[in-house]
Amino acid sequence: MTFLWAFLIGGLICALGQLLILKTNWTPARILVSFVVLGALMQVCMVFEPLKKFAGAGVTTPITGFGAGLVKGTFENIDKVGFLGIFTGGLTAMSAGIAVAIVSGLVVGMIFKSRSK
Repeated sequence: MTFLWAFLIGGLICALGQLLILKTNWTPARILVSFVVLGALMQVCMVFEPLKKFAGAGVTTPITGFGAGLVKGTFENIDKVGFLGIFTGGLTAMSAGIAVAIVSGLVVGMIFKSRSK
């Protein structure tokens, strides 16, 4: 059942993104930022953790999990180091994901040749 719920919740998040692409004139960047903010707001409102326990990777794998991770890391670092944690917490918590994204982009950019549409 865990896999089924992860698939369904993750699919709903992706379907929402697809609907935004098809029905609005939002750019992909605006949709991406909206999902990050949605994940951050869900973490602040304490909705993300129960949803994460229910849906697992279905909610953490999409970009909403990145937004929630930024907020969670910020709150944890504020408790550890105080005011400075506001500026360092999110990046400290999500640094591995950011590094993987940068290195993956570099590798893919070196392997494939970009073309204009």
